[in-house]
Amino acid sequence: MHTTLHTVTGPLSYEAVRGPVLSHEHLVLDLDRTGDGGAVLDPVRHGPAVVTEISALRDAFDLSLVIELTCRGMGRDPRALAAMAQETGVAIIAATGWYYEPFHPSEVASASVETLAASLVREIEDGCDATGIRPGVLGEVGSHGDVPSEPETRSLRAAARAALTTDLSVATHAQLGRGGLAQLELLTGEGLPAQRVAVGHQDLLDDPGIHKELASRGAYVAFDTVGKESYQSDDTRLRLLLALIAAGHADRALLSCDISRHGYLASEGGQGYGHLFHTFLPRLRAAGVDDDLIDLMTRRNPLRFLTGASTEEI
Repeated sequence: MHTTLHTVTGPLSYEAVRGPVLSHEHLVLDLDRTGDGGAVLDPVRHGPAVVTEISALRDAFDLSLVIELTCRGMGRDPRALAAMAQETGVAIIAATGWYYEPFHPSEVASASVETLAASLVREIEDGCDATGIRPGVLGEVGSHGDVPSEPETRSLRAAARAALTTDLSVATHAQLGRGGLAQLELLTGEGLPAQRVAVGHQDLLDDPGIHKELASRGAYVAFDTVGKESYQSDDTRLRLLLALIAAGHADRALLSCDISRHGYLASEGGQGYGHLFHTFLPRLRAAGVDDDLIDLMTRRNPLRFLTGASTEEI
């Protein structure tokens, strides 16, 4: 394991993260392909509201770290993230990699796995977009469907190779929860240990068998769209998470809200980044999940994922 996290404001010891972690969020984002402006979190227009929410969660719940998974082709803005970290007092980790195929920039089209991996390694070592700000995770590296497409396969394999070279971990985007096992096969096939993989959006897949299989192989199972009721009810999320816990895999669960458009902000009537803390975690506690398990899923697990630590080490 490594003990230092690469945040947008510099290195941070994992031991300094004493409060909960949001393991999959977007603070700055542009996925608008239609011109309607919905799938956007603009740092100028929406940044103040984002800062207000994150600051409030720091004050109320001791929020200590946000893993920000906006990568190449998603409107990433490392300087804006650094400014938000300074303003909120909450550490932020930036990401690199490529989202799923419809959002791939042209650089992915015909590049080899070796070329793509080398590009990621350069960015991890030298910083994003000539800013000097180093990403601290690969993600959200995406695919859609039960089997990744050919470009998505190259992107995933490149992410695995870059992760091995730089000692980082990989968080995936599994569209609507599908294809997680295929993603894990590709990533581990490149030699990446399963404990360095978080398979995304599994709370959108109503299949506890797959969740248990991913966890039993050692991967982290991300319940990371909490509160997105238009995709999946929190009732279903709660049932699926309790099943994973009952199967003995609480040490593989990650929780977050994946705020990915400005309409989800609390200031615009959405559930906000705080939905996990204000609404979902109280429901978990009411279902019998104790504070130690809450800390496991919201702090220790994300830190283990980022550092490669075993359950005994953190």
